[in-house]
Amino acid sequence: MGASNPLLAYWYFHLPNFILAAAMYTVLGRVLLGLIVQPDSSNYIWRAFCRITDPFIWLVSELTPRATAPVVIWLFCFVWLFWLRVLLLNLFLVFGALPRMN
Repeated sequence: MGASNPLLAYWYFHLPNFILAAAMYTVLGRVLLGLIVQPDSSNYIWRAFCRITDPFIWLVSELTPRATAPVVIWLFCFVWLFWLRVLLLNLFLVFGALPRMN
């Protein structure tokens, strides 16, 4: 595995994209799991989802009206992370640093 591996050659695009995708889908998992688990549950899977997604959800909740239900904030977080990934893709496209298929 050298510089010919496109994953390693374009790590500067793939790493932030992967982190945003993982956060986005973890928030979606929290939304789906939140439908069947109580918010104060001691389930270790629920606590892991909460611990991973809490920083992202905190940021979105600071920018969202206080009267908004938690599940709506979680969905807003999912959508905002999606648009951050689109913005990342467009920024790399504009600057000509987007990985290309040969």
